[in-house]
Amino acid sequence: MSTQAARGTRRSLEERVCVVTGAGSGIGRANALGMAARGGWVVVSDVDLDAARETVAQIAAAGGSAEAVRCDVTDGASVQALMETTVELFGGLHVLNANAGVHEADVADVTTIEQMPEETWDRICDVNLKGVFLCMKHAIPHLRAAGGGAIVNAGSTSSFVGYPMAPAYCATKGGVMQLTKVAAIELAPYGIRANCYCPGSIDTPLMAGYLDAADDRAEAEWAAAGSHLVPRLGRPEEIANLVCFLASDEASFVTGAAYLADGGSLAWRGFRERAA
Repeated sequence: MSTQAARGTRRSLEERVCVVTGAGSGIGRANALGMAARGGWVVVSDVDLDAARETVAQIAAAGGSAEAVRCDVTDGASVQALMETTVELFGGLHVLNANAGVHEADVADVTTIEQMPEETWDRICDVNLKGVFLCMKHAIPHLRAAGGGAIVNAGSTSSFVGYPMAPAYCATKGGVMQLTKVAAIELAPYGIRANCYCPGSIDTPLMAGYLDAADDRAEAEWAAAGSHLVPRLGRPEEIANLVCFLASDEASFVTGAAYLADGGSLAWRGFRERAA
C-alpha cells in the first residue's frame, strides 16, 4: 500500500481518466502517483518509455491503475496519438496534466541571451510552450466529449520573475501562465477548467544532478533553496498534492489561476540567514 493510501487519501479523482506528460520522474511521477492514489486511471506519458513504465510499476504496486504511453510533446501527431490512445484504453479523458518541461542547462553549456545557440532556444520553446499548446489542443475535444474536466499546466516561479542564465525557460513559463488564462476563458462554456502550478526549487532527480555536478554542492543548494521561507527544497509529492487538488472537483470554482508552491520564495526579496 502506498504512503498516501495508508494515510487514507481522499479518492477525489475516482475513475477519472488522467494524462500526465513528463511522468517518468520527478514532479510528473509524483503527480501520476498522486492521481492514482486518489482513484484516477492514469496514462503515464514520457519521451522515455522505460521511465514511464517504471512509474506505472510503482502505481501498480500501490494498487492503482495506469498505462505507459510514449509521447514527444513537440510532435503534434505524437500528442494526438497519446490522447486517442488514452480514450481507447480507458474510455474517455477527464484530466490533462501538461507537466513535461526542459531547462537550458539540460541542453547547453552557455545560456545567456547573447551566447545561447538558436537551437537551444528553439528546443526549450518547443517542449515548454508548444508542448503545452499541443497537449491542450488535442485533449480539448476529448475533455469536451466527457462533459468537462480539468487542465493543469506546469508553470514555475519563473512565470512571475526572471532568473539569470534562463531566458528561454523564463519566457516559456511566463507564456504557459498566459496560455492557461486564455484556455480558461475559451473553455469555460464547456465546463473545462484550466490552471497552472508554479513550483519553487524541488528535490527531483534533475535537481540532484545539478547539485552533484556543482563545484560546491552546499553553495549550489543554498542558491536553489535559500529564498524559501520554508527552509529546504520542496518535495515532489507536495507539488502533487496541489496538482491533484486542481484536477479534482474540490477546485470546482478555480480556473484561470496560477498557484505558487514555492516555499514562500516570492513573498519577499531576500535569502534566509545561513545556519551557523
